[in-house]
Amino acid sequence: MARREADRTPQPSRSVAGTNLEFTRSHNRRVVLDTIRRLGPVSRAEIARETALTNQTISNIVEELEQAGFVLAGEPKREGRGQPSIPYAINPEGAWSLGFHVDHSAIIAALVDLTGKPVAIREIPAQRPSPRSAAPALRQLADELIEEAGVPASRLLGAGVALPVRFGVGAITTAGPTTLPGWDDPDARQHIAEALEQPVQIENDAMAAAIGERLHGVARAIDSFVFLFLDEGLGAGVFLGGQPWRGASLNAGEIGHMIVAPNGKPCPCGNRGCLERYLSLSAAQEFLADQPGAPALSELDGALSAPVERWVTEAAPYLAGAVNILESTLDPETILLGGLAPAGVLASLIEKAMPLPMSVGSRSGRSLPRLMAGSVGHHTVVLGAASLPIFDEINPRFDVLLKH
Repeated sequence: MARREADRTPQPSRSVAGTNLEFTRSHNRRVVLDTIRRLGPVSRAEIARETALTNQTISNIVEELEQAGFVLAGEPKREGRGQPSIPYAINPEGAWSLGFHVDHSAIIAALVDLTGKPVAIREIPAQRPSPRSAAPALRQLADELIEEAGVPASRLLGAGVALPVRFGVGAITTAGPTTLPGWDDPDARQHIAEALEQPVQIENDAMAAAIGERLHGVARAIDSFVFLFLDEGLGAGVFLGGQPWRGASLNAGEIGHMIVAPNGKPCPCGNRGCLERYLSLSAAQEFLADQPGAPALSELDGALSAPVERWVTEAAPYLAGAVNILESTLDPETILLGGLAPAGVLASLIEKAMPLPMSVGSRSGRSLPRLMAGSVGHHTVVLGAASLPIFDEINPRFDVLLKH
């Protein structure tokens, strides 16, 4: 009987354990760096109040960061009695990072400083590059950017590569026209790392764009949001509680393959009626191809042509429906729309999606619109890619406090 009782006892999949001191230190270091990034210039006392860490802990971490060159001390400020306070800010030249946006027809490369400000950007044409064919081009671009900026290689944190990719999705094809071949291979990251001689992170382009907005754009002070990334396909980068949500298999945000029209247009993923068949740049190009004299989206400058306006009118209800589903599922503070479409197209899509359907996002007293445009612009993805090593260095990670 005792044996049977034991067999029915559920076994936990993950144990909660005491915190390892080194993990705590790593977490606290990120918390302090993130506070200085968001609020700087800021004094040690202000950091302590903001983080609820002890003055001694703040003093030790700030001293360590200053010695490492990550933060700079400003001129002392006297405020009333006592010792003057010293404000600290991120040192732009404390470190640099490389970023690459690998797309269907181009590779964009950027070198950014520790604040995420681009120091140099280059772009070259490419045709559906694989990891092997892209590696020499990435190395050449990296060498050119580093030489142009005069950055010491020893101060590079690493490199981020962002591209349209799904990771090990099995039944859903990774070989469709909106994804790039070979990048979901486990050896892809190592292949690029060896070519660059730098640590490399590979990220889905929508999540990279979301990280770019989180560090440098309108989401700088927003903890929970969804970034809808309009490209050849449609993806979403999700932030919940200040942390990127990647899902169990790193594929969270594949909203483009949510079925919105049962028995609708066939999709390369194998289903019919997927959202990106109606709301994406490839969907727009398909629509415009049937419109005599219609310009390509890339040729737009200023006011939208009548054919493009017709596509926007047709696509906007699908955007409104996506907002309703995302709000009802995730309850974010806001949803951002960005990507590689011209700013006028994004603005028109948002305008024509109004009024949005009712959802939990319809709450009163909102401080942010339910749907708005991202602010980083055309280089959102490459700046997000370049920010990956910085984000890893700065953003607080609560997973380091758990036993794995």
